[in-house]
Amino acid sequence: MEKVCTIGLGYIGLPTASLMATKGFQVHGIDINPEAVQSIQQGKVHIYEPDLDVLVKAAVQSGNLTASMEPQKADIFILAVPTPFIGNHKPDLSYVEKATRSIAPYLEQGNLVILESTSPVGTTEKVAQWLQEERPDLIVPARSIKKSMKKQNQIYIAHCPERVLPGQILKELVTNDRIIGGIDQESAEKAKLLYKKFVSGNVLVTDCRTAEMAKLTENSFRDVNIAFANELSIVCETMDINVWELIELANRHPRVNILQPGPGVGGHCIAVDPWFIVDSAPESSRLIRTAREVNDFKPHFISEKVKVKANRFKNPVIACLGLAFKADIDDLRESPAVTITKELAANENLTLLAVEPHVNRLPDALQGKQNLELVDLDYALEKADIILLLVNHRFFADVSKDLLREKVVIDTRGMWR
Repeated sequence: MEKVCTIGLGYIGLPTASLMATKGFQVHGIDINPEAVQSIQQGKVHIYEPDLDVLVKAAVQSGNLTASMEPQKADIFILAVPTPFIGNHKPDLSYVEKATRSIAPYLEQGNLVILESTSPVGTTEKVAQWLQEERPDLIVPARSIKKSMKKQNQIYIAHCPERVLPGQILKELVTNDRIIGGIDQESAEKAKLLYKKFVSGNVLVTDCRTAEMAKLTENSFRDVNIAFANELSIVCETMDINVWELIELANRHPRVNILQPGPGVGGHCIAVDPWFIVDSAPESSRLIRTAREVNDFKPHFISEKVKVKANRFKNPVIACLGLAFKADIDDLRESPAVTITKELAANENLTLLAVEPHVNRLPDALQGKQNLELVDLDYALEKADIILLLVNHRFFADVSKDLLREKVVIDTRGMWR
């Protein structure tokens, strides 16, 4: 298992492909974005992740990492494409299906297909179904816990969900435990052998449905706990209580560990994955649904709070500090900061100055807003009547306390408390 074809060169696919290339695998990466492909071919990156640029450059220069828009024959095919949701929070598996069908012509006996995309329960079985439709000449395994006899023209299929933290991806790809969910036992064992070659954490084997549910469970657990903190912050607002002090005091109890509230929940994982569980089991997932609703409501709560403060000024100028979904990254997917900025920009009486040190242009969701501009921090602080801290980037940590005393400050992260 030396040749790898990775479908999707985004926040998971590119770090994984680059890491494997530096470990001696011959990796060919595929992406539908021609600009991304061109950047990688030149040893450059199209996304920001600490040290990823160094890793990609080394992988390309070694000759072990190539990129194009078309798959190639390989021993291992890794699917690392988006799994967003569409209207009414329904899972959109179109990217997974297209990626699966795109590799079908290149499959040969003994190949291993791994789905790394976070997916609703049953998606790995759909991958097997789509491959069987495209390649009836191959034997595609069915879900089973029993070891089967190796057959001619057989391929192997497994799910290994990514479990990394943006900003720590390169470290956690190696050190985190990995869950391998085989569509059958042989597939799981084959995938385990692969991951043991570059993962120092434990490699744990189960069936594909349990592996799919494990990733959804991890993010739902976090979502529910964040929802408690966010709801608590809303309650404290109505009671004129400092939520940051409250949580600090409550957490002095030896069995209490309340998380920090924020403007909402973003990113492709925590803000999305719980809906996959709700969609699959709507009658049984009441707490998970409620947590999602609480966290989805929080950006609107912040927007309304800002509008009330803005009523004090004749021509209010609001500095929105941060657009990413979390600190010190450039990832804007499902970002509550973007949602809040967009809602405020819908009010033409407000002038908005957005500051995001990790991007050089406004995201598509904020394009075309005449009262919104992407500016540098000093300009925003000088011109703003209201300073709205949305992301606790290190870049914002040293803002002058004297300057803040002259402004209306809304700190959604407790960074300046």
